Amino acid sequence: MSAPAAAAGAPAAPAATAPAAMSPLEIARACAAAMWAEDRASQGLGMEIRDVAPGRAVIAMTVGPAMVNGHGICHGGYIFTLADSAFAFACNGYDQRTVAQSCAITYVAPGRLGDRLVASAVERQRAGRSGIYDVTVAREDGTVIAEFRGHSRTVKGALLAPPAELKQQA
Repeated sequence: MSAPAAAAGAPAAPAATAPAAMSPLEIARACAAAMWAEDRASQGLGMEIRDVAPGRAVIAMTVGPAMVNGHGICHGGYIFTLADSAFAFACNGYDQRTVAQSCAITYVAPGRLGDRLVASAVERQRAGRSGIYDVTVAREDGTVIAEFRGHSRTVKGALLAPPAELKQQA
């Protein structure tokens, strides 16, 4: 992201402003910061948020020794987790809690130890409580590793504190 992060991989901290006074980009980035603060899975795997915007996210991760399977390649579960994290940050950029309804992934090339993988998520359709997102996972050289499609479902709740809560936190 363009603003410096408080911690490795973290987006800038959310602004202490009501979402109504924020631009869509500011809302998306504040939502990402709020999610990142609680996302132990992505943090624990060394993921880094590179960019977030409404309906889009770019997340990167380096394949470490504990991620390599018995074939000497990156275990598909780690690639899926990277794609799923990018999907989550893309579909949660509207200050509406959103979860995965279903996901599918197709692996097209192996990831290898030391590869820096980049998952780029983009919203294809969003209507009512449902959304469809595509995520491409590639090496930094552009070689595509996997294609992921996620279907989202909005649930109750917001990621950002309403104005009354913000005043109480100050």
